[in-house]
Amino acid sequence: MRVRHQEGYVYRKKQNWYLRYREVVQQPDGTSAYVQKCRKLVEYGGDYRTKSAVKVLADEFLAPLNNGSASPQSTMLLTQFVDQLYLPFVKSNKRPSTYAGYRNMWNLYLKDRCEITLREFRTFEGESILNSIVRDFNVSSTTVAHIKAFLSGVFRYAKRQGVINSENPMHDVVLPKARRGGETYAYSLDEINRVLVELPEKPATIVATAAFTGVREGELRGMLWENYSGTQVWITQSVWRGHVQEPKTKASMAPVPVIAELAARIDTYRKSSGSPANGLMFPNSVGKPTCMAKLARDVVRPAFKKAGVAWHGWHAFRRGLATNLHRLGVADKVIQAILRHSNVAVTQSCYIKTVGADVEEAMMSLNRAAAAKKA
Repeated sequence: MRVRHQEGYVYRKKQNWYLRYREVVQQPDGTSAYVQKCRKLVEYGGDYRTKSAVKVLADEFLAPLNNGSASPQSTMLLTQFVDQLYLPFVKSNKRPSTYAGYRNMWNLYLKDRCEITLREFRTFEGESILNSIVRDFNVSSTTVAHIKAFLSGVFRYAKRQGVINSENPMHDVVLPKARRGGETYAYSLDEINRVLVELPEKPATIVATAAFTGVREGELRGMLWENYSGTQVWITQSVWRGHVQEPKTKASMAPVPVIAELAARIDTYRKSSGSPANGLMFPNSVGKPTCMAKLARDVVRPAFKKAGVAWHGWHAFRRGLATNLHRLGVADKVIQAILRHSNVAVTQSCYIKTVGADVEEAMMSLNRAAAAKKA
């Protein structure tokens, strides 16, 4: 439709200034039509006591309508855009686990707070939404950062699709203060060895493989005999729920070294399983990938409890490998290669856990160096 220049009508009602204007709105059948709308601009008072002062705000708001940069699609409610366009895009282009996480985050925290058009969504709305989520759900700072990243991704996609032509309103949003997330855990070598002696052969082999290769839970479920050489194992797939997919990143498809102790354990387990040449290394009773949650619940967690070790989930084996290698003096770049991270900073900040003994030894070393210099 042809763009019509408009001044709008600014008026005051009680303690607020409002703007009445017309906007091209996309209809349910896909057509566009001019619709009269009304918007609150600002509260009366301070610098906004006169209509001429408020008119500046009105002109700023109307500028995208008058210069043609506002599209009819930008009048879609954010809830409609996410449900009808963005989440289907994620489902088609991202991993199933990513889509499930995004969908759950949207439904739990955001959907009820996003009844606003894309064009009207400002940085202010973004900060208000995040503040309300922290207030109502007491989420951690990490969760708040993930929610901001989700909304930022929504507006990036809207911009790529030509739905909006303005800057991403989430770009300048400042994260509200939220509670600190719980510290993640890394199993020590002592804890791993104490648990292994309490487990039957197959679960012990699975736990040892997780602990001494550092593979992710989905990669552990998808490991294949044809990819195992005795000294290393190639990661070619990952299993999440019923979905078989490629590993998380390109770097994740690198081979993983297998130490001699683990190789001996795997070889014993392989012989007891009939010496298979191919197929899943750790299938369940019907030949499907073993459900790690069920295995943990029924077998692994009771063994942890018997060994006097707290269960912190499968990913703690991956952090444990990084931390144990670091304590043995292995360079961080080498640990990065073993874990198949794309960036060593991720390895250092999220996987290598400096434990009390490391800190104590570091301070003792500093004390020795200071004493030697003084002498």
